[in-house]
Amino acid sequence: MRIAIIGAGAVGSVLGSLLWRAGEDVVLVGRAAHVAAIRAAGLNVAGVLGGFNATPHAEERLSAPPDLALLTVKTQDVVTALRENAAMLQSVPILVLQNGLRAEELAASVVPPEQLVSAVASLHAQYLLPGHVVLMQSEGLLIGRASGQVDEVVERVRRLLDKVVPTSITSNIVGARWSKLIVNLNNVLPALCNLSFRQVYANDFLRRLAVGLMREGIAVADRAGVRLESLPGTSLPLVRLVAYLPAMLAGVVAARSAARLETHWPLKGSTWQSVARARPTEIDYLNGEIVRLGKDLHVPTPLNEVVVALEQRRADDRRYFSAREVEQAFERSQLPEATRRVLRLSLARRKALAP
Repeated sequence: MRIAIIGAGAVGSVLGSLLWRAGEDVVLVGRAAHVAAIRAAGLNVAGVLGGFNATPHAEERLSAPPDLALLTVKTQDVVTALRENAAMLQSVPILVLQNGLRAEELAASVVPPEQLVSAVASLHAQYLLPGHVVLMQSEGLLIGRASGQVDEVVERVRRLLDKVVPTSITSNIVGARWSKLIVNLNNVLPALCNLSFRQVYANDFLRRLAVGLMREGIAVADRAGVRLESLPGTSLPLVRLVAYLPAMLAGVVAARSAARLETHWPLKGSTWQSVARARPTEIDYLNGEIVRLGKDLHVPTPLNEVVVALEQRRADDRRYFSAREVEQAFERSQLPEATRRVLRLSLARRKALAP
């Protein structure tokens, strides 16, 4: 098969290189510097599945129609990427791999919905330098259609991807996207503080904040009537424990889960990588999505509102915050007293710090 990877960043470059190594005809579509580096010296791949140098085709826009396209750009770039390559994607199945909830909706505004197959990736990859990627952890992929229908195209995509990473089909890809979103609500914390997830969970305040962010996401999902789905490497009962355990114990569970995922390479998440490369983050489609839906469904999401504002401040100031600065921002915030108790923030302390 001729496979196009539209958005050769971290996950896209890793999947493309693995498919190339498996003997597929792969073209990576990416930014100019990355394309130039691959053309000059190949794509250097390191990580848990072994190191190798891949030499797939690389170009800034598709020059020929593929048999299958993997759309791996950030959510905010979905429409632009599809429009730029629309002439080469007519009737081509497109696997949509973005974080958050809105990728299919955005993609369907450009191409017919029947071309789209959805995927949730439990992969942790890193791309910081052109021509170099690292696969730090690989649990697998879940794929399916938003309708729940399993057809020949879905089966064919599963067989192809299963050659390189464990790939399963689900009839509840919407629930899987929600589960991944809830887990990803913590991506903002390494991005704010330039810390690994292990370091985030080692800090008492950040650990409690991480639990609180996920609890708000679960509350919004429950109000929306979403049936959450287990992810490769992350069971639904584990996600639910965050909602039902006392905050301290929930933090321990989340910390152990994060520690299990870390390997030789510190795990900081995709939002941190965007910051490190001076690129826009997906915050509006992660924590911002929970804030938006919380308002629509009348579910309070004060913690996610604060971290969205903090990420905007970090981008404006062009610097990372210390964990203490993040804590002080919450101490100054108008949080419900029940939320303050979970975070161990005293009302007196907030008043003392107020401008």
